[in-house]
Amino acid sequence: MNLANKHTVVTGGANGIGRALCQKFAAEGARVVIADLDSERADELAAEIGGLAVPTDVGDETSIRALVDRAEEAYGPIDLFCSNAGIGFFGGLEVPNENWQKIWDVNVMAHVYTSRAVLPSMLERGEGYLLITASAAGLLSQIDSACYSTTKHAAVGFAEWLAVNYGDRGIAVSVLCPQAVRTAMTADFENGGVAGVDGMIEPEAVADCAVEAIGQERFMILPHPTVEKYLRNKVSDYDRWLAGMRRLRARFQSG
Repeated sequence: MNLANKHTVVTGGANGIGRALCQKFAAEGARVVIADLDSERADELAAEIGGLAVPTDVGDETSIRALVDRAEEAYGPIDLFCSNAGIGFFGGLEVPNENWQKIWDVNVMAHVYTSRAVLPSMLERGEGYLLITASAAGLLSQIDSACYSTTKHAAVGFAEWLAVNYGDRGIAVSVLCPQAVRTAMTADFENGGVAGVDGMIEPEAVADCAVEAIGQERFMILPHPTVEKYLRNKVSDYDRWLAGMRRLRARFQSG
């Protein structure tokens, strides 16, 4: 997909990776809708890039449908929808049920709600693009967070399902799986914590990588190239990979 003159929507677009995606898409000539709960930052960005800000709660299907309606009213059919918003809670079995439900709604169900809202129009036109932001934690793991790792695995699985079921009907699907990125989510962790074992990158680098992959309509987007090597190691010898992850956990706990 060439982004020039394309209608793009980015959830979680006011900050972090989403903000960088919006800025990059606008620089490529796209019409950009910035969807976020942070309406002040979304409005600021919309003024900066000449886009449209729409307050959105991605964990609420009604809010997603209202976003799609508002975007189509402003710019016509949506060409590229980036289901990017995500949250995280650190901890294991002690994480309360309400936090599990909240992260499930935002990190998984938001992608389902988005697909329900935009796919009918895309399928009718025979073209469209869905970009789902997951995480390297969805391919490997997040040692410090059971719920983040679980929901990001689910996000990757859903993206795969979309690609399998709609890839021959004109729908392109990509899943974005970075390791540590310098955002609000990693602000409290020096060098990105465990996820930053291979270094922390800037959101702009992630956006550059995403746009390149969108141009090629490539499914898997890995801003940290070492993730592919880790994934190959994982599937080639699962027990050895698990042992290595336990060593990594011990290293960071002792540190």
